[in-house]
Amino acid sequence: MAKPLTDQDKRKQISVRGLAGVENVSDLKTNFNRHLHFTLVKDRNVATKRDYYFALANTVRDHLVGRWIRTQQHYYEKDPKRVYYLSLEFYMGRTLQNTMVNLALENACDEATYQLGLDMEELQDIEEDAGLGNGGLGRLAACFLDSMASLGLAAYGYGIRYEFGIFNQKIVSGWQVEEADDWLRYGNPWEKARPEYMRPVHFYGRVDYTPEGVKWVDTQVVLALPYDTPVPGYRNNIVNTMRLWSAKAPCDFNLKDFNVGGYIQAVLDRNLAENISRVLYPNDNFFEGKELRLKQEYFVVAATLQDIIRRFKASKFGSTEFVRLDLSTLPDKVAIQLNDTHPALAIPELMRILVDIEELTWEKAWDIVVRTCAYTNHTVLPEALERWPVDLFKNLLPRHLDIIYEINKRHLERITKLYPGDVDRLRRMSLIEEADIKKINMAHLCIVGSHAVNGVARIHSEIIKETVFKDFYEVDPEKFQNKTNGITPRRWLVMCNPGLAEVIAERIGEDYIRDLDQLKQLLDFVDDDTFIRDVAKVKQENKMKFAAHLEEYYKVKINPNSMFDVQVKRIHEYKRQLLNCLHIITLYNRIKMEPNKSWTPRTIMIGGKAAPGYHTAKMIIKLITSIGDIVNNDPVVGDRLKVIFLENYRVTLAEKIIPASDLSEQISTAGTEASGTGNMKFMLNGALTIGTMDGANVEMAEEAGEENLFIFGMRVNDVEAMDKKGYDAASYYNRIPELKQAMDQISGGFFSPGQPDLFKDLVSMLMNHDRFKVFADYEAYIKCQEKVSALYKNPKEWTKKVIHNIAGCGKFSSDRTISQYAREIWGMEPIPDSPIFSKNSSTRLFASKHQAVGEYKL
Repeated sequence: MAKPLTDQDKRKQISVRGLAGVENVSDLKTNFNRHLHFTLVKDRNVATKRDYYFALANTVRDHLVGRWIRTQQHYYEKDPKRVYYLSLEFYMGRTLQNTMVNLALENACDEATYQLGLDMEELQDIEEDAGLGNGGLGRLAACFLDSMASLGLAAYGYGIRYEFGIFNQKIVSGWQVEEADDWLRYGNPWEKARPEYMRPVHFYGRVDYTPEGVKWVDTQVVLALPYDTPVPGYRNNIVNTMRLWSAKAPCDFNLKDFNVGGYIQAVLDRNLAENISRVLYPNDNFFEGKELRLKQEYFVVAATLQDIIRRFKASKFGSTEFVRLDLSTLPDKVAIQLNDTHPALAIPELMRILVDIEELTWEKAWDIVVRTCAYTNHTVLPEALERWPVDLFKNLLPRHLDIIYEINKRHLERITKLYPGDVDRLRRMSLIEEADIKKINMAHLCIVGSHAVNGVARIHSEIIKETVFKDFYEVDPEKFQNKTNGITPRRWLVMCNPGLAEVIAERIGEDYIRDLDQLKQLLDFVDDDTFIRDVAKVKQENKMKFAAHLEEYYKVKINPNSMFDVQVKRIHEYKRQLLNCLHIITLYNRIKMEPNKSWTPRTIMIGGKAAPGYHTAKMIIKLITSIGDIVNNDPVVGDRLKVIFLENYRVTLAEKIIPASDLSEQISTAGTEASGTGNMKFMLNGALTIGTMDGANVEMAEEAGEENLFIFGMRVNDVEAMDKKGYDAASYYNRIPELKQAMDQISGGFFSPGQPDLFKDLVSMLMNHDRFKVFADYEAYIKCQEKVSALYKNPKEWTKKVIHNIAGCGKFSSDRTISQYAREIWGMEPIPDSPIFSKNSSTRLFASKHQAVGEYKL
């Protein structure tokens, strides 16, 4: 049961949690009971905890609806330029608490639920994560939606409403087992189906070239049914929309192909169409060329572009007499951002619409497409770059294949004029790769069809210009930009770490939540003993709370005074969880050798999901759990070292772990992590980073001062030099006794007593074909970890570094990232204090009678 808030608590929490006025609380209780009664058809005698969650969610949603309608009405009337963020992943997590934060309802809801005899935390825990993403790319899209609404941009997120999101991970006998994530089984109170905006999407068929133009005929039709989710800005009354498409079979699907007796089978076969939105592909940084995935990619693009053009044509723009028919102004009113290559088909699809349907000339259509579209690259790993077989395209999207060939023909003609006789360059720059199997290079399509191409951290943007897309950069250097990723401070500080948010607000006010650069003011308090003590106290409280959660869940006794050393992210060789494992084993061996020495106690936590088909990643999980079994049960070690594999890492678990962490592990091989955003979340929440100069770590070290991070290991140029000369794992193994000992323990069965050769594949990979050079950074990593342990023994100096890190976080707000996208790519100006509500109309949250009948288009 939640304790009632004392007056002092309330005073302390008002700034970041909103006011709990008597009137507010009373209204919330009334509406809660109304929803329980009328929406859920329950009374308090038979209602379950889940009913209470739904009643509360609906009550909070009521506060969004008027603002949502008014925002969309405003966009319709004022006709601003709109940005459409296309992503196959939106890793939203839970919505209830985030909505309360952004609407300043947290305290009022806390008080109302308390007076109703309910526990707010218990109700929040009932909500399912919307896990419609794998990791960084999907979570970035979610942070961007929050920032676009908070900055007053007319923005829409478009994606797929997967029936099953990223799998739930269970650890059984140390192995990952996947379970389906049936997140919609109880319904989703935050979404609203919009069947009136259903759109047809075509597949298969053939292309007819007629005197009247090109026709794509004999297609199979699947319907795209949109579901809208409100995206509230931070306390600015703006509510934008995330629209996710669900696949539905048309009523006559296949029935005409059957005789009367085949009716049942025909109805059952509808499932084939609806499979398109059934499940998220659980792959991060890996391309799998499956037909269903290509269908998903085209499905979201085809439905979205119809919606974009409908809205473009229907906008009021000062007149109700006629609709806009001239598409030449599309780039002035529409910006389409492609989140990686997954929505790349937007380029040929928009060409198809403009040329085949709107009957524009190719040149005019191409100019519109390039000025409208922009592309974000998220990875340099070759296995992650999408290359679709031409034969698959020919069957599934024959018209689009024609269009891509035509785009390629014109593109290569241009390159030939610029570099006559350079056949090798033509081959490298072609959209079609002529290997054993002809493939379409989707990244090349995105670059040619966009006016802007950006990487997601400064070092990453330089790498793509110098290596992967060097030829394209030489031809169009003005296209290439950098947009360092960011995170929303609303979810990743105010919501998940209210104690720290409050301590900061007491020193510098609460405006930093909208303008994270203001955190620089904390440098004035870096030597202030009271502030140092307050920051350390919040961290300790978060650790105590998380330790209790771990003990309950894992039945492992945690020492809350130990250093919480955390690495949470997808399990992948390039992220080098194996380097972390080698440190754990080294530390274990050292404690065993000198048990009476004064060691800095550590609780090392590693979490993350492995793609179901990624054998090495699954073996890495098994190794971590096996090391934990030995270390955690060794009485000599006691509570000085514990190893925990955090099961089912997801947004909601991140919100618990990150505020409680002391040390954040960001140890990828230099030049492999595009940016990272977990690194930023840890930094903002007062964890120190041990990391390589990779991704956004480089800029974090600049902002906080390299002396306030633990930087080790090879830099990008060192890795390149080693690639040229050759990486010899055996030389490190033979030269470094502790490394040899650790590897011998893994290969000799010390951590797998029943199966001595269990980890032979991992050992073989590390010794013979490790692309990510774990051994090359081992020594530097171990030495750096010794510095970490030494500093942790001096809590005051440690906390001073923490304050430097928090103060240096301003750059890593997604508000800064989105402002840069808006000004430098989309040609839009952020207006955080939106004119949607004038001061005297903030209570008029409902559309007028005239507008309520649907004059404006959502």
